Order: sequence, then structure tokens, then C-alpha cells
Amino acid sequence: EVVIQVGAIMAVVVIYWNKIWPFHKSKQTGPLAPTGIWRYVDKDIIIMWIKIVIACLPAGIIGVAFNDTFEKLFYNPVSVAIALIVFGIAFIWIETVHKNKRAKINSLAELSYYTVILIGFFQLIAAVFPGTSRSGATIVGALILGVSRTVAAEFTFFLAIPVMFGASLLKLVKYFVAGNVFTGPQVFYTILGMLIAFVVSIYSIQFLMSYVRKIGRA
Repeated sequence: EVVIQVGAIMAVVVIYWNKIWPFHKSKQTGPLAPTGIWRYVDKDIIIMWIKIVIACLPAGIIGVAFNDTFEKLFYNPVSVAIALIVFGIAFIWIETVHKNKRAKINSLAELSYYTVILIGFFQLIAAVFPGTSRSGATIVGALILGVSRTVAAEFTFFLAIPVMFGASLLKLVKYFVAGNVFTGPQVFYTILGMLIAFVVSIYSIQFLMSYVRKIGRA
């Protein structure tokens, strides 16, 4: 269930490749053009990745350290249902409250290190309580912090890249350490699930961002 989501994350990588891949020759010319190594490395993207890593720290440290405890306490139908209802209502209420408020942060470059670490703690909510949307928690958290919907959504997608790859790796390691092996059908269905997740996510992300930009101008 976790590894299949890698397909969705690969959709994010494909759609936002130019925004997340820092290694390319700068096209900027003139006195302000970057020199030295920065002609081939996009400094802004490197800084963005540093912020992504910082935002991943709460989930990476607390989530991994107490993952087994959280699973024992909350990974059951009742807890999932309660979290789904409670946080769903909270998301609707927060979105309504912030509907007509002007955002203070309107670009990825404006995100401070303090802001991204707080967004990381909102992401931790989803790691602790199953049934809570990771992207929903981080987007709503970003809105509370004054981030625009478009920037909040894009940063949430970028944040999912190391989180989901890391979560998938963790699950696979635990699976194999426990002495399990993949059978042929399991490999086939896992890859099929990843491909379907990839295709669906390509269209879903594009639709979502189009909708977010539309309501952001409303």
C-alpha cells in the first residue's frame, strides 16, 4: 500500500522536473548572471531542497522512531474513522476562515526556515493519525501560516518526494528483515499499481493545481 504510492510521487517528479532538478546551465546573461559553479547549479533550487529536508525532520525523526507505537495505537478502523471525521471538519473550518485572507507568502523563495519546520510538524499529524491526509494537513498548516494556496500545494508535493520514498524504503526493509520475499504475482501487481497511480496522479495533480490557481484568483 505504501510502495504503490511511489507511482504518484514519480508523477510529481515528472510534472515539476524543471522546478526540482538543480543541475543545468543558467540561461541568465548580463552583470547579474551567476558565475562559477552557480552557472551549472541553480542556487534557488538547492535552497528549496534544504528547506524540504528541514520540513521532513519532524516526520523523519519522530515518525520513524515511534512508527511501531503509532501503528499499535491508531492503526485500527475506529481510530482511522475518528481521525478522518475530526481532521476533515477541521480542514473545512480552517479553509473557510482563511477564504478571504490575503496570503503573506506568495512564492517558494519566500518560505522561511521557521515556516517550513512548522509545516513539517503539520505533516507529522498525518504520520501519527492514519486517516489524516498528509497533503491536506500540510496545505492547511501552510494556509494557517499565511502561505498562498498555490505555494502551499506545490511545496506539499515537493515535500512528498523524500517522505514517500523514505517511507517506502522503510517498509521494504522491515518486510525483508522479517524474512519475507516477493512472489512473482506480488511484484507484478505492485508494479501495475505503481503505473496506475502514476497515470492517475498526472491528471489529478494538473487538475488540482488548475483549480487551486483558479480559486486563488477568486
